[in-house]
Amino acid sequence: QVRVVESGGGSVQAGGSLRLSCVVSTYSASFNYIGWFRQAPGKEREGVARILSDYRGTYYVDYADSVKGRFTISQEPAERSVYLQMNGLKPEDTAKYYCAAYRTSAGSRLTVPESGYWGQGTQVTVSS
Repeated sequence: QVRVVESGGGSVQAGGSLRLSCVVSTYSASFNYIGWFRQAPGKEREGVARILSDYRGTYYVDYADSVKGRFTISQEPAERSVYLQMNGLKPEDTAKYYCAAYRTSAGSRLTVPESGYWGQGTQVTVSS
């Protein structure tokens, strides 16, 4: 069983920054992507960013259009961690952010996976 734990949420003013952290208990062949997703009240969960590592150790990243240029996803394999650096935060970024480890085809769209290992989420609140 893979456990996923997020941390780093909080409250900031518009224009501020936060760094989210995601730690997985172990690497497993059952997942190839680690991604960040978010869900605002009354809205569906949506993809934010994800990172894929292939057998060569090369990392590929994808971002939702709404966060491109503001958010950066990175990975530290030795710490089994994935980070989401969020700059230029906007009130519309307010949501609960979830980390998930899952398997999907490389190059597929950044969508919420039907299965995977999910964390409990961390709240991000951006005030205007």
